[in-house]
Amino acid sequence: MILVVGGAGYIGSRVVEVLVKKNEVVVLDNLSTGFENAVDPQTIFIKGDIGNEGDLEAVFSNYPIHAVMHFAANSLVGESVANPLKYYENNVSATLKLLKVMLKYSVKNFIFSSTAAIYGFPDVNMIHEESKVEPINPYGRSKLMVENILADFASAYDLRYVVLRYFNAAGASESGRIGEMHDPETHLIPIILQHLLGQREQISVFGDDYDTPDGTCIRDYIHVTDLAYAHAAALNSLLTGQNKTATYNLGNGLGYSVKEVIDTCEKVTGRKAKVVITDRRAGDPARLVASSEKIRVALGWKAERNLEQIVSSAWKWHKKTDE
Repeated sequence: MILVVGGAGYIGSRVVEVLVKKNEVVVLDNLSTGFENAVDPQTIFIKGDIGNEGDLEAVFSNYPIHAVMHFAANSLVGESVANPLKYYENNVSATLKLLKVMLKYSVKNFIFSSTAAIYGFPDVNMIHEESKVEPINPYGRSKLMVENILADFASAYDLRYVVLRYFNAAGASESGRIGEMHDPETHLIPIILQHLLGQREQISVFGDDYDTPDGTCIRDYIHVTDLAYAHAAALNSLLTGQNKTATYNLGNGLGYSVKEVIDTCEKVTGRKAKVVITDRRAGDPARLVASSEKIRVALGWKAERNLEQIVSSAWKWHKKTDE
């Protein structure tokens, strides 16, 4: 059985949809940001918190868990700056409790969701796994702390793990059940689509004077379904012994500017956006694009879906939820 913590959230629930095709899955989620109706009905769902050892004991003592996937982190950069205690308690301390109970029950296969935020302000056009890690906010620092903990646990306790460093997950599942929704919403594609549905007055572009072809920031967008299949490939690499420890970037290797994303949303929806250029935000690098060559060579995975496919799937989901 696979335990997916945070399996009612946006990415976790999509990964579960893929996992249940070949695995029995238990989902543990406190529903603080996730939704129970997003959990695949073929799973066992338990409402609980990884910060509560009693909740963890109940899962590991009652189910034959042999691998764990971890999606139960807080992930808002701005919030992490305003409330770092929340991020270090949930993202680091609670993860330690999860690892402690795993080791007690001799469960040593672990897939960890990390982030591009650990790279901070990269000084390269293409970010590789060996690029300098220098996070600039508590969110990124909390994820890097866990990466370091995993390396120590692998040395001391023979923990086997794969770290997956996401760039910008986006899009909706083919089933139409799972789409991107946050409260508050901070992600670009949902914000644009909400505006095009009449739910927002305008789109603010934070700076158009960056050193990029059109002056707006460039980011690496990856479809949530591609992410899900990367997790399945990482799990398989642990269970078959191909990997003992590994770290991979997950991105499309291309990068799209804010203006390109707006243009694509307008093309897909046939609607025109009202765009307002505002001041730059502190801490926004001009370009964040990942090389995913390492996971392609090692596990045969690559992002299959382009920006238009990402936006098209998201638009179908947003229109459905707006009905």
